[in-house]
Amino acid sequence: MFEAMITLCLSLGEGPCRDHLLPGYEAQTQAACQVALSESPPDLSIFQGLQAQGVATCQPVGEALNVTEVASGVFVHVGRIEEPNASNRGDVSNLGFIVGEMSVAVVDSGSARWIGEALWRTIRARTDKPVSHAIVTHMHPDHALGAALFSEAGAALVAHDSLPRALADRQANYLESLTSLIGADVLLGTRAPVIDITVTEALQIDLGARVLTLQAWPVAHTGNDLTVWDTATGTFFAGDLIFDRHTPALDGRLTGWRAVLRELQGLDIERVVPGHGAAALDWPLGSEPIARYLSVLEEDTRAAVEAGTRLGTAVEEIAQSERSLWQLFDAYNPRNATVAFTELEWE
Repeated sequence: MFEAMITLCLSLGEGPCRDHLLPGYEAQTQAACQVALSESPPDLSIFQGLQAQGVATCQPVGEALNVTEVASGVFVHVGRIEEPNASNRGDVSNLGFIVGEMSVAVVDSGSARWIGEALWRTIRARTDKPVSHAIVTHMHPDHALGAALFSEAGAALVAHDSLPRALADRQANYLESLTSLIGADVLLGTRAPVIDITVTEALQIDLGARVLTLQAWPVAHTGNDLTVWDTATGTFFAGDLIFDRHTPALDGRLTGWRAVLRELQGLDIERVVPGHGAAALDWPLGSEPIARYLSVLEEDTRAAVEAGTRLGTAVEEIAQSERSLWQLFDAYNPRNATVAFTELEWE
């Protein structure tokens, strides 16, 4: 299999440069790929601020993502439980796709364009059905910033109604932070997605004899959490409403998150795909660790507020009983304690 690639640089003289996948030109032979390029030249204007080094060429298919089929036609890539760095190149969250009889839906796409490219190759290796939708479960960069590639391939980008504004307010900081963490060359070509369809309450997407139910939630993990329920297999993509092993990250409202979690625990679903951790969790058993953590976070925070403990001291004490049970605890628990303290202090 061959695909179309072009080298794009921040500066032709000094770089950095990276080979970019141009989706939609895949073919069994290099000649057929080249014919497709000639008949429909790519629009490079979408890569604002980048300069092309030469022209697009057809090359053997590049790096793809490893995935696990957690249910019939439902595939999940497991990201590392790490902070983004040069070694993992930002591959630190769970992504997936669902194959229907007519088309494919992607659920989250990683923190950089290269991850979206690798996910595209994984899909193309399994089906030639078009990707009709790319769903973004929330605004955080490790889930959202690879989605633009799928828009280029003709997919409609779908997200919570509150996501476009929230992402617009944060995208510059996200991109700056990721540049320092994973490197400018790795992040090259990455841009915030432009959402085509927003969900205020619920939306159904038919992939062909496979209907997905999308649900927009009140403020919880963030202010723009969206879930995807594949009723055909009972598989539920929770985004970061559910964490496994990775310390949960609170960027919304603690009490709201706990309320949403209680509602999720009552759903008749077989398995949940968490935003971080295992490819899939049995349900509702898989909810127990995060439910416990959020409960301890609230109990300890309320106790600190009622005791008149100062924020700086409280942050060092809240939820410390959970330390040995989660990875990346010191990176996330202090932030969670700060957000929870601020929320409950002014409740």
